[in-house]
Amino acid sequence: MAGRRDRSQQLRGSRIAIAILVGIIIGCVCAVLFPNGFFKSSSSLTVNERVQVGSSPCESPARIQMLKSDFASISEKNAELKKQVRELTEKLRLAEQGTDNARKQVLALGTQIKAGPFGTVKSLRTNPTILPDESVNPRLAKILEEIAVDKEVIVALANANVKAMLEVQIASVKRLSITNYLVVALDDYIVNFCKSNDVAYYKRDPDEDVDAVGKTGGNHAVSGLKFRVLREFLQLGYGVLLSDVDIVFLQNPFSHLYRDSDVESMSDGHNNMTAYGFNDVSDDPGMGWARYAHTMRIWVFNSGFFYLRPTVPSIELLDRVADRLSKAKLWDQAVFNEELFYPSHPDYTGLHASKRVMDMYEFMNSKVLFKTVRKNQELKKVKPVIVHVNYHPDKLNRMLAVVEFYVNGKQDALDSFPDGSE
Repeated sequence: MAGRRDRSQQLRGSRIAIAILVGIIIGCVCAVLFPNGFFKSSSSLTVNERVQVGSSPCESPARIQMLKSDFASISEKNAELKKQVRELTEKLRLAEQGTDNARKQVLALGTQIKAGPFGTVKSLRTNPTILPDESVNPRLAKILEEIAVDKEVIVALANANVKAMLEVQIASVKRLSITNYLVVALDDYIVNFCKSNDVAYYKRDPDEDVDAVGKTGGNHAVSGLKFRVLREFLQLGYGVLLSDVDIVFLQNPFSHLYRDSDVESMSDGHNNMTAYGFNDVSDDPGMGWARYAHTMRIWVFNSGFFYLRPTVPSIELLDRVADRLSKAKLWDQAVFNEELFYPSHPDYTGLHASKRVMDMYEFMNSKVLFKTVRKNQELKKVKPVIVHVNYHPDKLNRMLAVVEFYVNGKQDALDSFPDGSE
């Protein structure tokens, strides 16, 4: 009985072994004939699954390890390629965005140089001028060619509403024998006025947006038009000294410009701090130890008298201001200064223009004159280059008084006026 049981167990074990062997053989055959399985399509398998399916028990461990190694290497290379694609895409975007800027920088800076010793390094202050394009406005180009001196011109915009002030300004210009002075006539009345007074003028081609304001607008409205009008002057390659009509010329201003910046403007400031900038400390007692915060302040550039060199930043400034003024009812002087001074920050790219403040006693606003200069015996002896009656509404009378004081020598001509407006 015991021997029979042993033979039965041996037979049973042999059958199991045979079954296992048959199963392995069938598995190998199936692996060869159906490497992707019975039900899954090859397109739905992941790379990992394909390696596992192909790695049947018939394949050696070395082969499986090699496939795994190849897969890992390919995955790593794929990740690196994706990274390179992202980096190249970003570089391409930045290159397309800054292609023109890069070109301008190359033109401005030239070849790379090494920094010199301490205290000798000076940054570039003056941008290159643009290449003139006479096709922009051949008619204006011909006028400027005739009247400009050293490719520079004074430009004043005027309509019939400001004729009296324009008359005073023209008289002051003729008194100084300034020949490169041009009136942009905004209506036919000023055209005829300029013709009868032998003054160079330019009347733009019809433009509904400009003409609507130019023919009927007051001093501020007309002032806002200059940012659209001046663009062509710069494109033609001319330096422009823009002058509002409430200005009296007492010396030739071109002898007092530095020309080292894109924008050179007179200031609304009335002393050294306000005109040229100062460190203003803000106090917040609630902050305790950190209650004091330092800020930088400067009074605005006056948008009624400034010099523009024909550079890319100058043209961009005009475009920015004109664009904003066309979309909202804003004061042109506020927009002019915001575009000049606001730095780049998230969602905003600032204007990269160089700027200079004019000497406040040479290019004098009426607050400086009536609050300070006329009361100081030493300052009264110094003749300014211009006086801009920008702080006072009684402009014409004060302009006439300026002429009486500085030109005709009437020492009490300024005395009857209050410091401010009544």
